[in-house]
Amino acid sequence: MPKILVTGGSGYIGSHTLVDLIENGYDVISVDNNSRSNPIILERVEKITGQKIKNYKVNLCNFDDTFAIFQENTDIQGIIHFAAYKSVNESVENPLLYFENNLYSLINLLKCVQEFDVPWFVFSSSCTVYGNPESSPVTEATLPKPAESPYGYTKQMGEQIVNEFAKSSASKCIILRYFNPVGAHPSAIIGEMPVGKPQNLFPAITQTAIGKLPKMMVYGNDYPTRDGSCIRDFVHVCDIANAHTLAIDYMAEGRNLSNCEVFNLGTGNGVTVFEAINAFEKVSGAKLNYLVGPRRTGDIMAIYANNDLAKKALKWQPKYDLDEMVSTAWKWEQRLKADEKVFDGKNSELN
Repeated sequence: MPKILVTGGSGYIGSHTLVDLIENGYDVISVDNNSRSNPIILERVEKITGQKIKNYKVNLCNFDDTFAIFQENTDIQGIIHFAAYKSVNESVENPLLYFENNLYSLINLLKCVQEFDVPWFVFSSSCTVYGNPESSPVTEATLPKPAESPYGYTKQMGEQIVNEFAKSSASKCIILRYFNPVGAHPSAIIGEMPVGKPQNLFPAITQTAIGKLPKMMVYGNDYPTRDGSCIRDFVHVCDIANAHTLAIDYMAEGRNLSNCEVFNLGTGNGVTVFEAINAFEKVSGAKLNYLVGPRRTGDIMAIYANNDLAKKALKWQPKYDLDEMVSTAWKWEQRLKADEKVFDGKNSELN
């Protein structure tokens, strides 16, 4: 099977995608400098799949080091590019860090695609490219609004870079716009590992429930929504991962309608913050300690997907419902607590 390079392979979505690719017969290698991830995760991928993952600890903003990966692996046929910083809050506080890291790494990879004639490229994008839309669900044809954060701008710019590159390239490109990836592998062997205080809802919920955080904050209950809190489209990380495998299949089978295509990855269901909290309390049996605070800079009121195009073209079908998203996230948080010595670097053995 073709060799696929996964950038950010130790990360949340990257690690789950490695599992999905391997389970569908692909040969994989990873690049991850572990600036925002834990290298133990690749050992965990091996435990699930039985396959050891070769990882290059390379900063993709360094072109020479990136180029060397392709010199050593001239048989790379596809790239799935996850490696990017993703905190909305951090990007507001340090925009130049985000522009430099997220755009330089993309440009360096595309230079290598061009130099080594890599036929397939998948770009990890986000629903943040839509900005604060006037209505939902949004389709791929929905005109983007100004981004609400520097992180969102890096995704808008990244998409434009990939689009312009594809116009003059023989390579095929796919842009996948994720909505809100949540949950963990059903085995509870891999899952989300936020660096520092979590910025996303699900790890904030589970870390509060397990006692890592004394309480969590709901940012705003005065939005014009059904219960005053923000609305998001939560989609299970394993469903997101599988879409990347299907995107590679789509290009490998020559089903592209153009050199660059865009697909939404969401369930199509809008869930409020309070509804997500209620679902967690129901599934876990735990009562969550939370406070309601003011709105947070960079947050969008409501956004959820129309996913018809991904279903039709990629033959993608989300399989996990909200209760399963909550359940797998909670099992992973409990596993993390049991294995805290492993992830603190005090023990290299897997439990």
